[in-house]
Amino acid sequence: MYTFFHWGVHAWSIYGIIGLCLSYFTYRYKLPLSLRSCFYPLLKDKIKGKWGDLIDVFALCSTVFGITTTLGFGVVQINSGLESLNFVSDTNFTNQTIIVCVLVSVAILSAVTGVSKGIKILSTINIIVVVLLLQFVIAVGPTTFLIGGFTEAIGNYISNFLQLTFNTHAYHPDELPWFYDWTILYWAWWISWAPYVGLFIAKISKGRTIREFVAAVLLLPTFFNFIWMSVFGNSAMWTDLNIANGALSKVANDPDALMFSFLEYIPFTEVTSFLVIIIIIIFFITSADSGILVMNSIATNNAPKSSKIQIAGWGVLLAVLSLVLLNAGGLEALQSMTLITALPFSIILILFIVSLIKALRIDHQYYDRDFSATSNLWSADTWEEKLKQIITFKSKAAIDAFMKTTVKHAFEEVQAELKKYDIQSNINVLNSPHRIELEVKYDVLNNFVYGVKNEPMNLPAYLLKEENLPDADTERTFIPLSYFGDAREGYNVLYFTKNELITDVLKHYERFLKLTSDEQNITFVSSNINHKKFLKIKKVKGNFK
Repeated sequence: MYTFFHWGVHAWSIYGIIGLCLSYFTYRYKLPLSLRSCFYPLLKDKIKGKWGDLIDVFALCSTVFGITTTLGFGVVQINSGLESLNFVSDTNFTNQTIIVCVLVSVAILSAVTGVSKGIKILSTINIIVVVLLLQFVIAVGPTTFLIGGFTEAIGNYISNFLQLTFNTHAYHPDELPWFYDWTILYWAWWISWAPYVGLFIAKISKGRTIREFVAAVLLLPTFFNFIWMSVFGNSAMWTDLNIANGALSKVANDPDALMFSFLEYIPFTEVTSFLVIIIIIIFFITSADSGILVMNSIATNNAPKSSKIQIAGWGVLLAVLSLVLLNAGGLEALQSMTLITALPFSIILILFIVSLIKALRIDHQYYDRDFSATSNLWSADTWEEKLKQIITFKSKAAIDAFMKTTVKHAFEEVQAELKKYDIQSNINVLNSPHRIELEVKYDVLNNFVYGVKNEPMNLPAYLLKEENLPDADTERTFIPLSYFGDAREGYNVLYFTKNELITDVLKHYERFLKLTSDEQNITFVSSNINHKKFLKIKKVKGNFK
């Protein structure tokens, strides 16, 4: 139950907060993928200065020591595994130094090749090996006991979820040392890893809804963790009680060797031990290489390109810190450093939540704003033609013709009228897909864009068989779909006449002008400025500003 508590929803919720904030402010506000961007609703343009630098410094320190701690644990376990297979004779500092140098070198090589190549290949290999090992232990182990133990542990975890969350052991002082050494250490560890994991999650989350993001981050890794812990934890306990006669309990204080001691009691010990070492090595490398990229991203303020020497420098720093801490005090030094760096960042984490809530409220108000009453004027003079259009499915050529005539002529008339008021606009005709848009450009605000594109739609099979729907004789139809400069969802404009389409353009233009007059919407109506000028530096009379 406590293992699920430490490695379950609570841990991944910490990662989820950082990942969600980064994803939201990067892809919604069009700010750089940087932790300072998450403070925009609170600090506004101050995130470009010292406050933003301070946030990134805390995040960088937290990430460096969080990853260093993990690499230190990994080195000790790899060394123990190699000793169990007689590859090395001892678990001394010299062997650990060699392991760090070799594996960090591979990690640097992987980081230089990028996420899409080195890291992706290694991660895919590791997932396959992990799943195969998991299935093997389930098959050769006490399968019925594992299933029952997993079910009971899930029940205990759900039943005690709130009690576990708020229990500080204040009324049981004798339990406090364990609480500090395990629960508090785990929370510090997760917090120190949060910038690293959050940035990594954010980079692969573009296009997801908040609901999809939260569900994926909280549930999928948590469920896999539960399965892994249940299979190996319960198998080890069952083996200790029924086969090993307590032999595994005797090495419980040496967790690095415990895994390999357990594997001695299942078939193909040498093969499974070798696979475990491979898994730990690849976990070590993927943690290091992705950590190198994340640290470089934080330090360079998410610069699009960095030199390979600079990327390698972060890998060398990780290796040196891991070895220094291991030599200075072993795992205790690593744990202490984790606690020290996690404390200041936990405060930043709370402020992230405040900033996200504030931004979401503004977002909701912005996108929930309806058209004004004076703009809701619709014409029904040609309702017969509209009915014909509703029940008729169109080909690509028919929609192209509609766009070249009705849509383009409507835009031309609006453009001509805008010109009378000295408002410059462009009509852009683009391909892939074919689309036409009316664009009014601004220096400070986002451009106003009202466009129509030729959008394909696949029809379900049952519609093709429906005799009461004429012209549904192909699997694909096309519609003229509107789109806007602020990424709101468009709609089918096929049923508009030229004058009705002009009215619709004016409705959106009126809405745009109305929203620009409200200062709280500045992050939406001027996000291009946020994005383009975020890193811009001007030199004025010898001083950088």
